[in-house]
Amino acid sequence: MKYALVTGGSRGIGRAICLELSKSGYAILINYVSNQEAAESTKKLIEEQGGVAELMPFDVADSKAVDKIITAWLDEHSDDFIAVLVNNAGIRKDALMVFMQDEEWNNIMRTNLDSFFYITRRLLKDMLSKRFGRIINIVSLSGLKGLPGQTNYSASKAGLIGGTKSLAQEVAPRKVTVNAVAPGFIDTDMIEDMDQATIKKMIPIGRLGKTEEVAALVGFLASEKAEYITGEVISINGGLYT
Repeated sequence: MKYALVTGGSRGIGRAICLELSKSGYAILINYVSNQEAAESTKKLIEEQGGVAELMPFDVADSKAVDKIITAWLDEHSDDFIAVLVNNAGIRKDALMVFMQDEEWNNIMRTNLDSFFYITRRLLKDMLSKRFGRIINIVSLSGLKGLPGQTNYSASKAGLIGGTKSLAQEVAPRKVTVNAVAPGFIDTDMIEDMDQATIKKMIPIGRLGKTEEVAALVGFLASEKAEYITGEVISINGGLYT
């Protein structure tokens, strides 16, 4: 059975991606760190639409936890294959750099950027040996243009963009693609503390993006139809930054 692992898959963009990939025929591994109720809800939604899902709780920023959980799963599923990895888990902690504390920098980097390394390297061997794999990294408008008050977040996402482009060249000969999706302002709880009325005035299309719209793009990149697309960063931002 082919699986898709979605980090931060319990809610928001991650939940929408889980549902979309399930519709494409993948069994879904829903990663989360603490909100089991939300993860169970996502699992139920997948099963209601006829899909298969498992919960995979671990902290993406903890390299030992990543290795332990993924290794155990692979040992128990020797006939299965994690063919799609969506590095979606991310956090933000905004502050002007002059006031930013070490932990406000380090926590963002560990969760948003280090996790890409910890998880991706663990799954690459199987993808390369099977000559198929789809790695999709959820980055951000902030990683492309930078936003004031988000130096830590912007740097983490810009680093993930660089990692995407480099890894894509390493693994392309083995038919593994690596791409990034860069959402703008999407209607999730991550932007609840922002002035949404002002944000909407900045967006040419005049509204926030929907999680399902991001998920549809991820679903395409995960499909065999996208086998000639790799190393790309595709924006989905309503025309805000093109």
